[in-house]
Amino acid sequence: MRFPFRQTIHIAKYIARKKKKGVVKFPLVLMLEPLHACNLSCSGCGRIKEYSDTASKMVPLDTCLNAAAECDAPVVSICGGEPLLYPKIKELVEGLIKQNRVVYLCTNGQILDKKLDIFRPHPFFNINIHLDGPEKTHDLIVEKIGAYKKAVNSIRLALSHGFTVCTNTTIYKQTNISEIKNFINDMIRLGVKGILLSPSYNYRDVSDQTIFLTRNEIIEKFKELGNICNRRKIWSTPLYLDFLNGKREFECTPWGNPTYNIKGWKAPCYLITDGHYKTFEEFMHRVDWRRYGPGRDERCSNCMVHCGFEPTVALKTGESLRDAIRMTIWTLF
Repeated sequence: MRFPFRQTIHIAKYIARKKKKGVVKFPLVLMLEPLHACNLSCSGCGRIKEYSDTASKMVPLDTCLNAAAECDAPVVSICGGEPLLYPKIKELVEGLIKQNRVVYLCTNGQILDKKLDIFRPHPFFNINIHLDGPEKTHDLIVEKIGAYKKAVNSIRLALSHGFTVCTNTTIYKQTNISEIKNFINDMIRLGVKGILLSPSYNYRDVSDQTIFLTRNEIIEKFKELGNICNRRKIWSTPLYLDFLNGKREFECTPWGNPTYNIKGWKAPCYLITDGHYKTFEEFMHRVDWRRYGPGRDERCSNCMVHCGFEPTVALKTGESLRDAIRMTIWTLF
């Protein structure tokens, strides 16, 4: 299977239960940000700027675990900031797995070699290392020479200890597609289990807006990628890639990947902040979801990011027999 078997079945059962109960809006992935402090200063990151006033604060461990239970999404992506800076990261990962969550630890890989021994491989535990292309490009984007080599060494180390390791790559305006094709082949040779691809989002807090892509530019970039996206290690779904290629249209599902951080439930989505709510129920019922998405909110006009549209794919696939068959074949083979 393309994804780990137990994780795939776990998520599929969750979606089936929700649909059987007639639930229309439900989360798939909780984006859990226990802190916003980071050891890198990436060019396209909006978090370290948007939450600069709370960068020294952390969400208590019990609060993190309660948020996961309250949301009850089958998958939790621990992000930030750099989550390996969180003092209770071991307990957080273990606590989420005890809740029967699939866990993705999203890290830049700079200190993973020093922290890896606190974790143990588990069928529900994945280490997701962010790399924005080959060495020169990645180091330029994260503004640190040697960051790529450090991350790649962390990948090798984690794989050698039996962990499930995937990578996450953001495509910017300056991204050279030929380089990305070579990068994908490099990651496959390295032995990563999966590769996730997504276009950048034009955070308004980022001073240099020239790095971001318009919707038409995103489509052209992903058309250039071509058949390399059919490689078995690519974890971005074929329907989402069709969307990025301009072949399909999907509505955004902003509640599909809700975000919890030091200020509460971030609304309306991982990328846009119009406010924060104390409870998940308030977040789900008080946000006017009709206001958001391309054609409704100007901030959404160029957004094609995975956190908004991969949930749509997951939830809509069963509505078309053709899509369901295609996704099944893709998942299995």
